[in-house]
Order: sequence, then structure tokens, then C-alpha cells
Amino acid sequence: MQIILTNAGKRFSREWIFRGLNYTFSNKKKYAITGNNGSGKSTLLQILSGALLLNEGDCEWKLNDSKIEADAVHSHISIAAPYVELIEEMTAKEFLHFHRNFKKYIDDLSIEAILQEANLMDAADKQIRFFSSGMKQRLKLAQAIFSDVPIILLDEPCTNLDAAGFELYDKWINNYSKQRLIVISSNDKNEYHFCVEEINIQQYKTKNTTSSA
Repeated sequence: MQIILTNAGKRFSREWIFRGLNYTFSNKKKYAITGNNGSGKSTLLQILSGALLLNEGDCEWKLNDSKIEADAVHSHISIAAPYVELIEEMTAKEFLHFHRNFKKYIDDLSIEAILQEANLMDAADKQIRFFSSGMKQRLKLAQAIFSDVPIILLDEPCTNLDAAGFELYDKWINNYSKQRLIVISSNDKNEYHFCVEEINIQQYKTKNTTSSA
């Protein structure tokens, strides 16, 4: 699967967040979107997810060279980000069951197997609102990475994780994501050290052209 940006530009009010961005995100490759805080990393990630629209240019999604319509993009993408909330009145088990109504899990993994992977089995029946911030982040990452989709988008994926959480994240990326397109929005090299391409969003504050991957 591919995501193709052509002369892409996004602005809020009169301020351009980025402009003149031409880039192709290719299947089975891993990319990092970097830049200072507030530079527009999360904005670009939301555009890649189809949640935000461009003000100029085009964002196109393709599967086996066939275009995917914007209203169908969500079924091919999973995302974990600070602005994507968990349903805190649910238990972890209920949340993963609910999510499975929309996207099946890779390798037909059971809910119990995913909870074991995330070291959350002991809290499976606890409401998410009682989770620590690190437990919530592991659950967010689990629902994104274990979804059976070709594209994974992660915004600051290791927020609130301890050293063991970082190790778990690296394990999941290495074991479950080799055949998928992954885009990471982050300023922390530890979160995107495996990426093969880096897009610094600050290079596109004024209109210009750039190469594609």
C-alpha cells in the first residue's frame, strides 16, 4: 500500500503548517516525521490517516495500484496518538472486543493473547479509567499494532512508557510490523531508530518541492 502526497499544503487560519510537500510513503517501509514541538508533525500524521483534509494539493491512498476512496481509508489504517482516546468506562478486555468489531487482529490473535503481549492480563477486567498512564499507552499501541491493516501511524508512541515499555514497543515493531507501512511522528530517536526515511516537517514551511521515497 502507498500514500502519495502531491503539492500538499495545510494551513490553520492564515498560517501554513506545511506547503509544497511531494512525497510517496511506500509499502513495507518505515518513516519518521520529525520537527520541533508545534511544527506540524501530528497534523501531517492526521492527514495521512484521512482525519484531516489538505488546503491545497492531494493525498492519495493506493492498494495494489488501485485508488482507495477517502471514506474507506480508515479500514486500511490503524493509529495510536495522544489525541485518540480510549473508552475509559470499558475494561481492557471489553475495549479490545469492541475494537475487533471494526478491524480483526493479525494472525487471528485472541484477546487474551494480546493482553498477555501487553502485560495487561492481570488488569483485563479493570476499567481503563483506573489504569496508569503507561498501561493506557500499552493498550493504545496494542490495538494499533495488532490490528490487521497494512498501514500503522504512531504519534509519540512511547509517551509514558518506562524502559520495559520501550523494549515491548521495539519487540512489537520487529516481530509484527515488517510487512507493513509504518509512519512515526516523534522527536525521540529511540521511537523511530528503525525508520529508513526521515521527513523534517520544518523544511516545508514555505512552498518548495521535494523528492519522493
